[in-house]
Amino acid sequence: MMMPKVAVVILNFNTVDFLKKFLIKVIQTNYTNLEVVVIDNASTDDSVNYIKENFKGVRIIQLENNYGFTGGYNRGLKLVEADYYVLLNSDVEVDENWLQPLVNLAESDKNIAAIQPKILDYKSKSFFEYAGASGGYIDKYGFPFCRGRIFESLEEDKGQYDNVKQVFWATGAAMFVNAKLYHEVGGLDEDFFAHMEEIDFCWRIQNLGYKVMVCPESKVYHVGGGTLQKTNPRKTYYNFRNGLILLIKNLPTKKLIPIIIMRLILDHIAAYRWLFQGKTKDFFAVAKAHRHFIFKLRYWYKKRNKTQTNVYSSELVLKESIALAHYVKKRQFFSEVAP
Repeated sequence: MMMPKVAVVILNFNTVDFLKKFLIKVIQTNYTNLEVVVIDNASTDDSVNYIKENFKGVRIIQLENNYGFTGGYNRGLKLVEADYYVLLNSDVEVDENWLQPLVNLAESDKNIAAIQPKILDYKSKSFFEYAGASGGYIDKYGFPFCRGRIFESLEEDKGQYDNVKQVFWATGAAMFVNAKLYHEVGGLDEDFFAHMEEIDFCWRIQNLGYKVMVCPESKVYHVGGGTLQKTNPRKTYYNFRNGLILLIKNLPTKKLIPIIIMRLILDHIAAYRWLFQGKTKDFFAVAKAHRHFIFKLRYWYKKRNKTQTNVYSSELVLKESIALAHYVKKRQFFSEVAP
């Protein structure tokens, strides 16, 4: 029987050093019906020439501008035909057997729309990595956390989260997704540009009745911060602005106003915490995020999903504040706060 076609699609913007290090391992993936594609977001380094000279079998889609993570993938994937896509960061190391477990899980249940592998830290391979760990969740105020990662607190991987499990979101650093459904729901929301767009995507597909899973049998290793470091104020801006957009788009109507108000309060607390730590750029990044969100409030509200379900009230959402649990109650591990 013919295995489904999988396209591993890497979005690149000036990451030639990562391509030199990790692209060969993607090509060596032990899966027969595979296409490797690089979407280039108008890089100004030697990325495209390097691929053309060293990897003849890799398809290159060159975009005329940098459309960010969301726009780059949306434009490029329109030109890629496959049964499944893997949205893979250029700074991810894979082994040859990483893909088959993802395919097996997806084929076992047609209600599964997206899957992530277990994400470990490339620099410290016994620890989970920030961008996804072993599957993503949110709390009642929309703050994301993971099996293996709460804010900046990363757990050592001791096999404690090795079970296949339904989760709320799958990381965009290595997201295996049903290709047909990706296009049916309109792909990633380009207003996000970068950061938290995968959470919005996963929320939307769950509202349609599909499932998001983690498959820890598949392991990959993520460098992290390949484009923006975790402490970069630009990333702070996108995370705080996009967190609010995520809520206004997807929350049930009766929850919308009280949760948005509480989220704004919690954001202010985080901002002043940075200010007292001397991180003034992060403080002003939060202020800028709030200003831009409020200025376009009517626009964001019009983007609300027409399909509202009880996903937000499911067991995949923590019914308390993860910030309170972590910073006040000193809970460091996912097992201490698990929904």
